[in-house]
Amino acid sequence: MNNNDIFKKLRVALQLRDDQIIEILELVDFRMDKPELNALFRADDHPNYMECGDQVLRNFLNGLIIHLRGTKEDPKNAMDVISKNRNEVNNRPKTAKPARSSFPPKAKTASTGKPYSSNKPASSAGKPAFKSNDRSKKKEPKIEVVEKVRYKNGKK
Repeated sequence: MNNNDIFKKLRVALQLRDDQIIEILELVDFRMDKPELNALFRADDHPNYMECGDQVLRNFLNGLIIHLRGTKEDPKNAMDVISKNRNEVNNRPKTAKPARSSFPPKAKTASTGKPYSSNKPASSAGKPAFKSNDRSKKKEPKIEVVEKVRYKNGKK
């Protein structure tokens, strides 16, 4: 397990966002940009992956102590800080993504280059037609491939 894995697991366990991690690092006067931080959390084979050095992890852990416990002059309860972070994450509004059409683009004919026209309404495009006769058929009895066996230990 390397420093990157430890850093990732701490971020997930404490439910920290990138901006919160940067604030924690600034508590111990260690400056890091968001792109640098994101490079630490990338996969090992990614071209922009960056190895997390001992200095970065050490400064994060020292900042985390100050963030959770506070200073001697201004002590904090660590569980209050963690629950506050958890509430912020859970109550954060989701970013709205633009609605995308669920229908595939219409295919074009080879000769005219115009899309095919369909007489069906758009809501039924791509859906199989419902046949009422399928429901009225009786299902055939299911044939058991394996016989029921009773083992000597009493289990079926």
